[in-house]
Amino acid sequence: MRVIAMIPARYAASRFPAKLMQELEGKTVILRTYEAAVATGLFDDVFVVTDSDIIFNEISNNGGKAIMSIEEHECGSDRIAEAVADMDVDIVVNVQGDEPFTEKKSLGKVLEVFKDDDEKEIDLASLMTPLTDWEDVENPNNVKVIVDNRSFALYFSRSPIPYPRSKDAHTKYFKHKGIYAFRKEALIAFPKMKMQMLEATEKIEAIRYLEYGKKIKMVETDVTGIEIDTPEDLEKAKKILSSNV
Repeated sequence: MRVIAMIPARYAASRFPAKLMQELEGKTVILRTYEAAVATGLFDDVFVVTDSDIIFNEISNNGGKAIMSIEEHECGSDRIAEAVADMDVDIVVNVQGDEPFTEKKSLGKVLEVFKDDDEKEIDLASLMTPLTDWEDVENPNNVKVIVDNRSFALYFSRSPIPYPRSKDAHTKYFKHKGIYAFRKEALIAFPKMKMQMLEATEKIEAIRYLEYGKKIKMVETDVTGIEIDTPEDLEKAKKILSSNV
């Protein structure tokens, strides 16, 4: 089973412009993310896929592998689907460019589900982590996921799901971490599937797979990490790295 990691990287970002090129203890966010993915040792190859000369040069000039997108893309799945179209691979892992603390334990658990999937029932797999603070559950920046009794995703939402009408149910809430592992066939199919109402409403691309009947296996992890979505996140990441020096 040939497994590669693809890191889609846009220079523009509405909430935090140029966040991937921000300095994080001597290195940019995107370079730290690339190096972290390589350091896991889980992949036959790792690439950054970008629409930016700045990001392309940042990776290439530091000894990494980068691919320039040919067309304009609305989301990361479209971008990496174009990049892997002619590659001989089985599983493609989408590592978010703003995840400089990408680590081996969680990614290994995601890849493990494909080894036991002889019937190829799983189209893609992803991570979820428990939410215990109600403010985090209510925060629309945290995408929540609910699953069936086999841990296949039922739905993703920016709203609290399920709605806590009964306080006696002792519901566990989970945040969806934006790391996906795709069968190549499922990834290549994504750009051909037009966006439907639910995805357009929530602005969550994983919903598109559900709307088209694809099966997403969710894997629980207790590793939260930090996604660099805001300047405040960047400061948190700096404190973590400086404390580890």
